[in-house]
Amino acid sequence: MAGRINDEDVKAVRDAVPIDAVVSEYLQLRNAGGGNLKGLCPFHDEKSPSFQVSPSKGFFHCFGCQEGGDTITFVMKIDHLSFSEAVERLAAQAGITLRYEEGGYNPSHQRGERIRLVEAHKIAADWYMEQLATSPEADTGRQFLAERGFDQAAAQHFSVGYSPQGWDHLTRYLRGKGFTDKELILSGLSQEGRRGPIDRFRGRLMWPIRDIGGDVVGFGARKLYEADNGPKYLNTSETAIYKKSQVLYGIDLAKKEIAKASRAVVVEGYTDVMACHLAGVTTAIATCGTAFGGDHIKILRRLLMDNGSARVIFTFDGDAAGQKAALRAFEDDQKFAAETYIAIAPDGMDPCDLRLAKGDEAVADLVEPRTPLFEFALRQIVSRYDLDTPAGRAAALDEAAPIVARIKNSGAQHEVAVELAGMLGILDTQFVVKRVAQLARWARDRGGKGPAPERHQQARQYAGPPGPAASRGPALNLRNPVFATERELLKLALQRPELVSPAFDAYGVDEFTAPPYAAVRQAIQDAGGAALGVADPQDYLVKVREAAPDDAVRATVTELAVEAIMLHKGVKGADEVYAGAQLVTVRRRAVERRIRDITSQLTRLGTHGDPAQLAAVQNELWVLQQYDQSLREHGAAAL
Repeated sequence: MAGRINDEDVKAVRDAVPIDAVVSEYLQLRNAGGGNLKGLCPFHDEKSPSFQVSPSKGFFHCFGCQEGGDTITFVMKIDHLSFSEAVERLAAQAGITLRYEEGGYNPSHQRGERIRLVEAHKIAADWYMEQLATSPEADTGRQFLAERGFDQAAAQHFSVGYSPQGWDHLTRYLRGKGFTDKELILSGLSQEGRRGPIDRFRGRLMWPIRDIGGDVVGFGARKLYEADNGPKYLNTSETAIYKKSQVLYGIDLAKKEIAKASRAVVVEGYTDVMACHLAGVTTAIATCGTAFGGDHIKILRRLLMDNGSARVIFTFDGDAAGQKAALRAFEDDQKFAAETYIAIAPDGMDPCDLRLAKGDEAVADLVEPRTPLFEFALRQIVSRYDLDTPAGRAAALDEAAPIVARIKNSGAQHEVAVELAGMLGILDTQFVVKRVAQLARWARDRGGKGPAPERHQQARQYAGPPGPAASRGPALNLRNPVFATERELLKLALQRPELVSPAFDAYGVDEFTAPPYAAVRQAIQDAGGAALGVADPQDYLVKVREAAPDDAVRATVTELAVEAIMLHKGVKGADEVYAGAQLVTVRRRAVERRIRDITSQLTRLGTHGDPAQLAAVQNELWVLQQYDQSLREHGAAAL
């Protein structure tokens, strides 16, 4: 077991490595006044910087989570190292040779586990690079890079290497450097074979993956040979030093430019990062075999200082998989204060292909912010629905409105809500604006957890019924005159069918906007209609209840059949005049909804629609307007 590090050497390490230089490798620091620096704390999530560093004193402190200490403490906490491992790492950076009280100079086998694993990866990366540069076998890898526009200088800049096809070339090399079989297995560089450890990566092009501090912690390996039965890309498995959800390829090269420019470009692959950097987009990074997620956001937030002027641009392929990745990225969008955008190259090319086809300028132009990520997400959502129907618009609004509610800037949120109304063809833009504002308030009240569950009903209240199947749901607000009238008409159809028959049986299920009422209307229709109630009053309600699809609808039928009819003041009993008024009101509201639908359709068709289709739609609109006027003037006689 290694002895204690000499106290004088510990002091020498602490004095030799400035704390601000170490901390700035992990987060962006800005002037806090009084000689101090500040940044977003890496040890807890925060929106405004409470983490301060004092270069003159060599200490840091977070006023939010109370973490604090010196340079060694910071390295211990940020990289989960022991005291000895942190000192050894800093000593290596400073070129200081450590002495140990009980063991003289520290032999390699006594080094901390993390230090050993990182050292093995560094040696492996150098060895892979040498193979790519000098080995005849690596010509396949060199050709692969050349075909994608990368010369030897580019390969060296990104430390790209090659793993030979043999079983244990790297394993034997690292053994010669003093690493044990256990260390090689733990590192993920080797794996168990029938006769001992063998190389994990064989016959592949190798990209070293570095953490934000610059240490090689893993590799991404690209298949080169058809005989290789493995996946196209093979990454290092999870180890003590490599967690794919916590690393970003290229972050070591991009971090200073990201902090300086307050901008990050997220691409999909290793060659895309290379293409971007060589094209002058030096803020490009990529995930390593996993979706962009919360831990990646934490890395970028610390570098961007997460101010409102920062930009994060995602580039994704234009295919279905790329669109899905973009929508996944949007799910975490609200965790940024930075504005987020999406860039999709012409013909769905990735940055690497685009650079080959059109040059560096095309890559630089691609990543200029154009389409906000929320706008892309909205268009993807809306495109899945049939906007020619009330149900389609209602469903689209249900899914899209929460997206708009998550836009951080309230002014932009209002403008996008107006745009959403246009996208959906909803003429009452204020309804959509108020809907979005309500969802935003709910999200704030619920601590950012999203809108309350009753949002679907309120959207349908405007846009129309989803159909009779949706019989369950939140309690209906009978102060809503639309629901109240529908309820009255159903009560008349169940209790006094002779007052509404035969007109009632000509009403469609979709004329009842409340889902439970639409379900009751369907049950009446399936039982034989209100006409059956006139012909056979005794059996009528039994058949309606039997026609109900479930207990909830049966309970509503019973409730409506026994509830008192809400007569106007001074009216002694339900009569044909009262029944006629309910029939007309429900029908006129249905006609008005259809008029809104057609007007919305005309708005979407605009002046560029098919002339025949435009004429047909305009004719239908005229007919409905005439019918509405007739109902208004003649009442039930016009039914």
